Amino acid sequence: MPRKARLDAPGALHHIIVRGINKAPIFKDDQDKTLFLKRLGENVHRGHCTVHAWVLMTNHVHLLFKSGKDGISSVMRKQLTWYAQYFNRRHSRTGHLFENRYKSILCEEETYLLALIRYIHLNPIRAKIIQTMEELDRYAWTGHRAIIGKIDYFWMDIKACLSEFGGTRKKAVSEYRRFVREGIEEGRNPSLTGGGLVRSQGGWSQVVAMRRRGQKEEYDERILGSGDFVAALFKEAEDRQLRQTKHKRSGQTIQKIIDAECRDRQINERELKAGGKRPGVSAARAAIACRCREELGSSAAEIARYLGVNTSSIVRSIERMEKEKK
Repeated sequence: MPRKARLDAPGALHHIIVRGINKAPIFKDDQDKTLFLKRLGENVHRGHCTVHAWVLMTNHVHLLFKSGKDGISSVMRKQLTWYAQYFNRRHSRTGHLFENRYKSILCEEETYLLALIRYIHLNPIRAKIIQTMEELDRYAWTGHRAIIGKIDYFWMDIKACLSEFGGTRKKAVSEYRRFVREGIEEGRNPSLTGGGLVRSQGGWSQVVAMRRRGQKEEYDERILGSGDFVAALFKEAEDRQLRQTKHKRSGQTIQKIIDAECRDRQINERELKAGGKRPGVSAARAAIACRCREELGSSAAEIARYLGVNTSSIVRSIERMEKEKK
């Protein structure tokens, strides 16, 4: 059975799980972890994302972050491609480092944000790498230390978490630590590592009870959330697809967008496709990239092929245009 396409809704909360192939280590020492984090911060910042929680384990990674307007795919592709090349080069190995593609669950923020932050940060205790709350406060490879104020990561959003626990920072940190401590006894919670109706409802017993009452609920294994949340996501995706389909049916194409922008801006198409850096040419390229993405749903790679530049150049052009709109 073919895998479903990954849901990549901009501005949504995503629980990302990355595993080593055949459960093999993806970190061999602190240097690997330090460089992974450094590059993660850079990629998250460039992708206009914010991280709420993270943990680096020996053979897997958990990330909880809210994506920017371009979604998660670009950020994760840059992060994992770079890291696999670095790891193979440093440790003199070849072949795939990660197991298939990373797992991505789109989560209902209001219901699951705090539970996921706690679950992710307690991974080292569940794995018996450390034993106590006090050790977790000092442990370097989770985002927990940032939330309690022991370290600062500019790319982490700690306010969203602490705002749920108290009006003052001191009280919020104290209540957050109490909340995390209570989770130690909870152990592994399968409902927080995937999506689907069973996990969203808290287990099969709840699903069976719903069916006995004749209740039906929208669900999808790629989503952790209520039926209303799932339905709203699909409605948003459907509306976006309808807009793009309407443009395509009207005969809109990437080349027609290029022709229109060059004509309106009095730009020579040959200069545009030759990678010209003139301000007017760069502005035209950014406008074309944004229109192709919004009106046709075109990927950065597809747009780049038409414009004769590399994909990263298109991504940067779109980012600049988005900043100007704000």
